[in-house]
Amino acid sequence: MQTRHGVFIEERVRQLNLHDDISFTVVAPIPWFPFKISKLPKYSIYADVPSMEERSGITVHHPRYIVIPKIGMILAPLLLAASTYRAIRSIKLNEYQFDIIDAHYFYPDGVAAVIIGRLLNIPVMITARGSDINLLSKYFVPRKLIQWAARNADKLATVSKDLKSSLISLGVEESKINVFRNGVDLDKFRPMDRIKIRKRININNPTIISVGNLIELKGHHLVIEALIELPDFQLIIVGEGDMRGKLEKLASEYRVSDRVRFMGNVNQEVLVELYNASDILVLASSREGMANVLLEALACGTPVVATDVGGNREVINHMSAGVLVYKRNSNHIATGINEVFNRNVTRDDARKYAETLSWTEVTQSIRRSFANMIINRS
Repeated sequence: MQTRHGVFIEERVRQLNLHDDISFTVVAPIPWFPFKISKLPKYSIYADVPSMEERSGITVHHPRYIVIPKIGMILAPLLLAASTYRAIRSIKLNEYQFDIIDAHYFYPDGVAAVIIGRLLNIPVMITARGSDINLLSKYFVPRKLIQWAARNADKLATVSKDLKSSLISLGVEESKINVFRNGVDLDKFRPMDRIKIRKRININNPTIISVGNLIELKGHHLVIEALIELPDFQLIIVGEGDMRGKLEKLASEYRVSDRVRFMGNVNQEVLVELYNASDILVLASSREGMANVLLEALACGTPVVATDVGGNREVINHMSAGVLVYKRNSNHIATGINEVFNRNVTRDDARKYAETLSWTEVTQSIRRSFANMIINRS
C-alpha cells in the first residue's frame, strides 16, 4: 500500500494507545475494487487489502465503500458513512461500547463521522490536517458540509495554529477548536553513525534531502532547479508519484542528473538513515498542515529549509531548526540552503530542539480533551 500515507495519524493513535486508560479500534475504509488489473495499478492495490489486520497491537478494520467517478467528491461523505456505519455498528454489537469517534480529515471523513456519531449517539472529535481545509473548503458543497460537521461535532482540533485560523475564517466557533500539533517519536528518529552511513551509500558531498510525493505542491522541481546555484551539493529525493519522469527530465535539462538520486518510496528505517546522511532537509511545499518530515529530520539532527506555509513557521522558530523561505522559488531556496549550511549550528543543536517536540505533551492534551467529551455527554 502507500507506505507514507497517513503515517502521522497512525503514529498519533499508536502513541495514545500506549496509555492504559485508552484503547483504540481503527476503522479505515478503502475504496471498493474487486480484483487486480495491470492497467489500473493505482486502484488494484485495494484488492489486496485485508478486511481486518493488526498494526502496532491495534485492530484495524477495512470496510469497502463505493467511489463514483466525477460526482464522487460530492457523494463521498454519504457513501463513506454508509460503509463505516455498518462496520462500527457491528463492532459495537459484537465487541464493546465506543466512547468516542476520533476522526481525521474534515472531508469526507469528518462529515461521515458526524453522521455516524449522531446515528449511534457517540461523541465525535474531528482533526483538520491540511488540504481538507485549505483546498477542499474552496468548493461549495464540501465547504457547506465541512461547516455542518464543525457545528455538529463535539470537539474540533487542528495540527497547527494556521489551520485553526482557517477554520475560524469558515465561521467555526474558536472556543471549540484545540491545536494538537503532530509529535515525533524520538526513539525511531534519532542520530546514528553518520560517517558510516554516508560511506555505505557512497555520499561524499554536502547533501540535501527532499521527502514527499512526487507532485507539484511538494516542490521537488524547485529543489532540483536550486542545484544550479549549488554546484557542490547533491540531492536525494524520497517519494513516488506522477511527476517522476518529469523531474528526471528536468534534472537532465539543468545538467544536474549526476547529482540527483531518486530513491522512490522507502521504509521508515531507511528514511532515518537518509536523514542522518543528509546535511539539510528541504521542504518546498506550496501548502502544508503540519509537516512530519520537518520533525523527523530535526530529531535525526538534520536542520531544515522550508517554505513559509501552513504550520512550518510553528516548527521553524529557532535558529537550531533552520530557516523559512518567504518566496517559493529556486533562488530563495538556494539562499536558504547556503545560510543553514554555513551557520554555526551543530546536529546536536537540532536534535536538542526536536526533543521539545515529542508526543508527550500532545498526548496528555488529547487525553484531557477525550475525558471532557465523555463527561459532557454523561
